Amino acid sequence: MTIDPAAARRAREAVPGIPCDAEGPVFREPWEAQAFAMALALHDRGLFTWPEWAATLGEEIKRAQAAGDPDTGETYYHHWLAALERLVADKGVTTRDTLARYHDAWDHAADRTPHGQPIELRAEDFR
Repeated sequence: MTIDPAAARRAREAVPGIPCDAEGPVFREPWEAQAFAMALALHDRGLFTWPEWAATLGEEIKRAQAAGDPDTGETYYHHWLAALERLVADKGVTTRDTLARYHDAWDHAADRTPHGQPIELRAEDFR
């Protein structure tokens, strides 16, 4: 996945705490880069401002900490994804019910997929 370096830099400047090295954001898993790129794309399309994003992300991190997240940095992009889901639902891009439906479908697809194989979402995963 290619992430626009200028967009990534603007995000890093606006949202302190993004895991970075000298070259830019770092990701432990491919889905983290995808969630990061989705947030950049939605920001570029005007869905939210960076201050709005930072506030939502901060709230998600505080909520997770209050629930026992040790905040070691390993769960940062889980909070990032929670903030992304919250904003797209709050802005009317989708509903929380639709997000839950797809979450459950992806879980079902992952459960039936052999380890090491790509996960494919199929119609039967929505049942």
